[in-house]
Amino acid sequence: MSAQDSETKMPKVALIGFGEAGETFARAAKWEGAKGWDILPERRVAMTKSGLTLGEDCGEVLATADVILSLVTADQALDAAREYAPYLPQEAMWLDMNSVAPQTKAMAAEAIEAVNVRYVDVAIMAPVDVGLSVPLLVAGNKADDAVEKLTALGFTDVRAVGSTVGRASAIKLCRSIMVKGVEALTAEMVLASSQAGVLDEVLSSLDASMKEQSWAERADYNLDRMLKHGGRRAAEMYEAAEMLRAMGTSAAMSDQTVAWHAQLGGLDMTEPPETLSAKLDAIRATPDFKGEN
Repeated sequence: MSAQDSETKMPKVALIGFGEAGETFARAAKWEGAKGWDILPERRVAMTKSGLTLGEDCGEVLATADVILSLVTADQALDAAREYAPYLPQEAMWLDMNSVAPQTKAMAAEAIEAVNVRYVDVAIMAPVDVGLSVPLLVAGNKADDAVEKLTALGFTDVRAVGSTVGRASAIKLCRSIMVKGVEALTAEMVLASSQAGVLDEVLSSLDASMKEQSWAERADYNLDRMLKHGGRRAAEMYEAAEMLRAMGTSAAMSDQTVAWHAQLGGLDMTEPPETLSAKLDAIRATPDFKGEN
């Protein structure tokens, strides 16, 4: 393949939203000519520092894009699809990489496809700090095309999981019920155990039945994720709970998981102490921590 052919096959990419995922991908990929837009001025500044080109407005950014990566917050995913749809070039591809419920993605797809733009449901299946090697699941009637586009953009672990929009999202959120639920239960367990003065005994007892990683290490990691990213994770779990309700399944545990993530994420502790005991002390010392949901 000639250099010219390779250049022809490289999609022109635009990013909508520039949180942790957008910034990580942009810095890792260094896409030539990539553009970006975010409603927050400080994030638009961050985009330029990461090598993205800004336009005067979102319309200018989107006008020439082949592929648009939607990486906004979960509560803005549907609004973004509806708001930006009129600015999208026909035959472009909107890759909805947000952690929202399948029914939310179906509504977003309706808005995007109404203007003859291809919509693809994309699920990010691991923390994005691994960059372009993060596992991605894609679903929709253009899933195979999306795999090719994402691979051309440098992503190395992309897999199509079906032609129905929402299938990738369902896989992600059903998995999140367990992952984020375990984190929430961990927070509840270590705070109670520490308060009762039996934390070491409880962790040792758990270690006796689970040897892969000590429970002290696991609890420390889980609390770290919640304190740093609790707001975003609460939004994701809210979508998971909405998915369960739409399915007619109880969301009682997931609702409480939302509450725990929201509470710990709201403590404004983006740089938590390094040890488990120090984290627990810091949480209790925070005036906003109520110890109940």
